[in-house]
Amino acid sequence: MTAKPTIRVAAAPISWGVCEVPGWGRVLDAPAVLGEMAELGLTATELGPPGYLPRDPGELKSLLGGHGLRLVGGFLAVVLHRDPEAALAEAEDSAALFAACGAEVLVLAAATGLGGYDERPPLDEAEWSTLVGTAAKIRDVAAKHGLKTVLHPHVGTHVETRAEVERFLAGSRLPLCLDTGHLLIGGTDPVELARRHPGRIGHLHLKDVRGELAEAVRSGTLAYTEAVGRGLYVPLGEGDVDIEAMVRFVHEAGYDGWYVLEQDTALDERSPLDRPKRDVAASLAHLGAIVSRLG
Repeated sequence: MTAKPTIRVAAAPISWGVCEVPGWGRVLDAPAVLGEMAELGLTATELGPPGYLPRDPGELKSLLGGHGLRLVGGFLAVVLHRDPEAALAEAEDSAALFAACGAEVLVLAAATGLGGYDERPPLDEAEWSTLVGTAAKIRDVAAKHGLKTVLHPHVGTHVETRAEVERFLAGSRLPLCLDTGHLLIGGTDPVELARRHPGRIGHLHLKDVRGELAEAVRSGTLAYTEAVGRGLYVPLGEGDVDIEAMVRFVHEAGYDGWYVLEQDTALDERSPLDRPKRDVAASLAHLGAIVSRLG
């Protein structure tokens, strides 16, 4: 009898509204968030924004371990197009923490240097070249700690649009974090990208989005932060991303990394406190149904 396929599933604090952007929304206490992850049967998580969870490795391992969780890695949005030494210092600090806690991956994004993700000043050729070079140096820093670095195309960063994703792929050897939501919002079909570049899939963030709101962000008629507040992200299976096609393709292509449920949620004072847990539970159920159908 053929064994059913299994995948490695992890959570992320952003699904509970925990974000590095000032004024993003209500931030729930870490023990409550980690406790809900554990109640849902999750056994791993990404780190979340700097300062949300302890930066001391011993404290962090103790906190996560108390909830039966391990650390997958974390998101690091740094300015790559200027002052490479500052970016490398930030990367060294994060890589050392991740490695000390048994993590595997550093998820890198090309921050603009502005607050939030609603504006993107253009880069000139020299700045783009610095961006690519700094990303490569961060890859080497992380590798010394035993970590893999992936570049995360992300709304409001300097690798967002389809053209920028393709330019980065052509100019760099770094694998990508395929974030199904951010890619679609930026104008890239994530499944088609995976099919064209199967060897560049280094990490996976599973999101679902409402197509009409994604188009409004892409066209510039709606700010990203406002779109998130209007419900841009929805549980897996309730939006316009073909999650099953993505999971099926990467599984058949031999991907053995993490499937991170990472839904960019913003909570206000009126938001039901159980909404994040309900949404992640719905996503887990949808993903489990997909996995049960894999050959």
